[in-house]
Amino acid sequence: MSDLRDLLGIKYPIIQGGMANIATHELAAAVSNAGGLGLIGSGGWDVDRVREEIRSLKKLTDKPFGVNIMLMSPHAKDISDMVIEEGVPVITTGAGNPGEHIEKWKNAGMKVIPVVPSVALGKRMERAGADAVIVEGTEAGGHIGDLTTFTLVPQVSDALSIPVIAAGGIADKRGFDAAFILGAKGVQIGTVLLASEECPIHINYKNKVVSAKDTDTVVTGRNTGAPVRVLKNKMAKSYLRMSKDPTITLEEMEKLTLGSLRKAVYDGDIHYGSLMAGQSAGLVKRVRPVKEILEDICDASLLFAGKLDL
Repeated sequence: MSDLRDLLGIKYPIIQGGMANIATHELAAAVSNAGGLGLIGSGGWDVDRVREEIRSLKKLTDKPFGVNIMLMSPHAKDISDMVIEEGVPVITTGAGNPGEHIEKWKNAGMKVIPVVPSVALGKRMERAGADAVIVEGTEAGGHIGDLTTFTLVPQVSDALSIPVIAAGGIADKRGFDAAFILGAKGVQIGTVLLASEECPIHINYKNKVVSAKDTDTVVTGRNTGAPVRVLKNKMAKSYLRMSKDPTITLEEMEKLTLGSLRKAVYDGDIHYGSLMAGQSAGLVKRVRPVKEILEDICDASLLFAGKLDL
């Protein structure tokens, strides 16, 4: 049995990405019930909204689950305390260093799994007491770093003794097996779950993921230091054009993207919404139940065929 399944008490070594405005209690519960680790993505929500999501999730599953905390959120400190009160078993973090919170989470018996974009931060998190790390490559959707999953995962795996979870570009059993061969003990998936029946995003958004080709994602925000991978649409193309014009201010560019994720998720605006998705969108062919997605990723894999020594 893999280290990650032992560590988290789950059937499959698969974690759901903590996608802001998308990773609600409905999606998280579906992933947990299917044998993975479902996550509530707190994003920019306030503490009361996240508490409500946690309590709603508990009504739908008795399986392990987690909360992803975006540390740059102004509500991160309040949420970091509230998850202890609510008995959340697993915490993942992004957009910052969770070092100041790890001790209190560990003292509460929680498993702590930060997202790291480099070997150096991975080592720091291990020293701070993290139970595992999520290593996310630039193939992923949403906010990304520069290094690829294929190169970053083996380097972090070589440097750390705690389990490494590979993220970015994984949407089927081939990516799953490749991650383990590279040294990972589990995977995190996001883009493929956008096209799940239980995912709460608008059907227009799902259809754009399903119809995406290999070249249909672009990265915006590189010039601002906040790169984001999205599906190509009118907004993304306009943003990229504006970023090349030295007369256009950052404020003007931010105005273009204001509220764009909500437009995509809730309104189904495929032209001016931020359709966050990774390069693996080209592998996603249809909308399916979460259970089928997880079973397909693990079915007949090298891991479950006993051909990988974990």
